[in-house]
Amino acid sequence: MPRHFPGCIVLLLLSVPALGAVTDLAQSYPSRPVRVIAAQSAGSSLDTIARIVIARLSEEAGQQFVIDNRGGAAGTIGLELGARATPDGYTIIVGASSSMIVSTFTYRKLAFDTLKDFDPISMTVNAVGLLVVHPSLKATSVKELIALAKAQPGKLNMTSAGVGSSSHLSGVMFTTLAGINSIHVPYKGGGPMAASVVAGETQWGIGPAAALMGHVKAGRLRALAVTSKERSPLLPELPTIAEAGVPGYEYTSWNGVFAPRGTPRAIVQRLHAMLQTALADAEVKKLYAAQGQVPLGSSSPEAFGRFVRDDYARIEKLVQMAGIKPE
Repeated sequence: MPRHFPGCIVLLLLSVPALGAVTDLAQSYPSRPVRVIAAQSAGSSLDTIARIVIARLSEEAGQQFVIDNRGGAAGTIGLELGARATPDGYTIIVGASSSMIVSTFTYRKLAFDTLKDFDPISMTVNAVGLLVVHPSLKATSVKELIALAKAQPGKLNMTSAGVGSSSHLSGVMFTTLAGINSIHVPYKGGGPMAASVVAGETQWGIGPAAALMGHVKAGRLRALAVTSKERSPLLPELPTIAEAGVPGYEYTSWNGVFAPRGTPRAIVQRLHAMLQTALADAEVKKLYAAQGQVPLGSSSPEAFGRFVRDDYARIEKLVQMAGIKPE
């Protein structure tokens, strides 16, 4: 009998207990309630989106996933708290592109680094936006809006939910690619933004479908197009901005789930798998549809991580186009 095992056999034997421990960790998780930091206030769009899937996640896991709303400073307070949490799987974070990425370029100093301090788990939804105008505006298509804006440079006001918001950046992208000049009028939040177009204070804007569809259905706003790359299955009658006259246009804002950096990989994978099951649930899809959202999920945590990095680069360019400076 040989006196020594070959090195590869020794390594294999040593790895067996470790693999077993990883498997046990994934199978036993979660064994107690999980804190879910929602980096916006209660009742916000992020909070609404999070609660739909988190409720289903609790049922699936057999443990409570408890929402902890931490609004303020555009969501950065909640993200800082999440970044500093113990990376054991019992604190996870729901963030949006506005707080996870845009804030990086609008705040001079943050206590977290989006690309270094979080482990991406999965996207939940990639929110479609709507390009809307006041019904009195003589524009029933994107091309007509562009023609009107070019005929009256600087006369049409563009609304947004605030400087650096997704509605601001998506609007800047539109004006740049369309070659038009509009006056930007920022408001404090999506509600006031929509109300400004309804009241005629501003003439057009781009915002989340969930915030605008009620006004569109009531005839208070006219929807011209969606911001996504492809037509929305929830609004198939509306063209995309790209196909309606602005080639290359695409803007969506996403929500996703993260863990503090260093969370055991087995738990990240377990959370990812549970989230995909929850997002595929028929009732979850129905609830999202009522909000004008389509749940997407991610093929893997790694794929979501790549998406976040790519979106970081995209938004950095838009911020530069908008001339936004950190404060």
